Amino acid sequence: MTNPPIPAVVAEVLAQHAEPIRARLLQVRDLIFTVAAETEGVGPLTEALKWGEPAYLTEASKSGTTIRLGVATSAPGQCAVIFNCKTTLVETFRVHFAEDFTFEGNRALLVPITGEMSREPLALCLRAALTYHRRATGQPKAGLKISTGGRKQRA
Repeated sequence: MTNPPIPAVVAEVLAQHAEPIRARLLQVRDLIFTVAAETEGVGPLTEALKWGEPAYLTEASKSGTTIRLGVATSAPGQCAVIFNCKTTLVETFRVHFAEDFTFEGNRALLVPITGEMSREPLALCLRAALTYHRRATGQPKAGLKISTGGRKQRA
């Protein structure tokens, strides 16, 4: 799958980051588009700026909540995948992925800029955000579930 070109306003913001941060943010961006394409009912994403940060919205399907990308305020050496603080997403991620990520309050999952990115756990988190509003409409939600063995699985 080829991801869409980066809109000029988003590219300008990404260009302001140091190379290691920009590279990691672009990896997360690629994963957002990959997960969206693989998840039924998400549809095309809108990429724009919200609060001065790259943001990914499910405007066409309205299936999910906005995902933003930035730098952690509490840990400037880490990238932040930011979610709406009024959702239960980060609380849920903290329960299921405490060994994979650190978190910033109830709004962000932190991704180190060096080393391996926890791709599969991050993909599950992104899928949960991109399908967050399905619960309200009664549609199946591609979220997280825990098996009896305590292992993370796709729902």
